[in-house]
Amino acid sequence: MLWELTNDRPLYIQLIEHIKLLILSGEYEPGQQFPSVRELALTASVNPNTMQRALSELEREGLLINERTNGRRITENASMIEAMREALALSKLCRLKQELKQLGMAGDEPIDFIRSHWDSCDIN
Repeated sequence: MLWELTNDRPLYIQLIEHIKLLILSGEYEPGQQFPSVRELALTASVNPNTMQRALSELEREGLLINERTNGRRITENASMIEAMREALALSKLCRLKQELKQLGMAGDEPIDFIRSHWDSCDIN
């Protein structure tokens, strides 16, 4: 997954969101070793201190576990990961519902629209 960082929001927030998406989408499995701060900072083209700030927040949230001498790993709590995944999906769904409502869609129209166009949204 590409690191698409912009200047409109703090970088560490964007890094948190990107890494969280990688974890919640299954790119990294529960218990898996996580790349080092320097490796991630180099890949994302950001300062290691900025990456460290993002990873510290993900530790605080419980997604990453810091094992001082062994680096970081993904939490093994699969139910927490699934709950966070569902919460993120619900948030995106609610945002979509609001946007469709702003377009004037009401009642079952948004659901009918999604059903009839779902397959045309396939991304390779």
